Amino acid sequence: LTPGPSPPEAGGEGDRKSRAVNAALARLVDRENKLVKLFAPPFDSGPLQPGYIKGYLPGIRENGGQYTHAAIWMVQALAGLGRGNEAHELWSMLCPISHAETPEAVARYKVEPYVVAADIYGVPPHVGRGGWTWYTGSASWLYRAAIETILGLTRHGNTLTFDPRIPAGWRDYDVEYRFGGTVYRCRIENPNGVEQGVREVSIDGERVERKVIALHDDGRSHEVRVVME
Repeated sequence: LTPGPSPPEAGGEGDRKSRAVNAALARLVDRENKLVKLFAPPFDSGPLQPGYIKGYLPGIRENGGQYTHAAIWMVQALAGLGRGNEAHELWSMLCPISHAETPEAVARYKVEPYVVAADIYGVPPHVGRGGWTWYTGSASWLYRAAIETILGLTRHGNTLTFDPRIPAGWRDYDVEYRFGGTVYRCRIENPNGVEQGVREVSIDGERVERKVIALHDDGRSHEVRVVME
């Protein structure tokens, strides 16, 4: 990932967050090996005693490898700043299937490419090797980052809202949401090639106030249209 231009030093809260994310992208994202390190450099033989993580070899698990929970939170941070292109690129890199695109990548990763790994080794000679799989809560975080953060679909009680943070090149996408016996077929349109922002929402041709869809289990099918800015 290529960090965007750094905002002026004297900016507000949004500028400070952007600078922090830019620094993380520059220092922690390893695009070649498709991982995001928890921190760099790892703890080794120095005097600092951060706790149990120093018991791991440098670059293993929390000691400077990829801790996948935190890597996914970086996706959400980028999306929160409206940087949908970068959020989606980083999410795609973290998706486990990205580690199985070639035989060489499979041999390096060494774990199941259909399961999210809790950690990935971050330094030679095992850089890019997957760690613990199956048990990690990172799987649910990666799913939430895709559905709620990037596609922007969020349910609160009996309501549904959309707040996409997507690549500008996406002109539209579809989401089918089932609520009991009712199907909501949602088309999200991005006519102006933006990364965030919703201009209007309609259901069955009727514009929705406050852009909030009220869910009703009436056994029918409904057509939802979301138009981005």
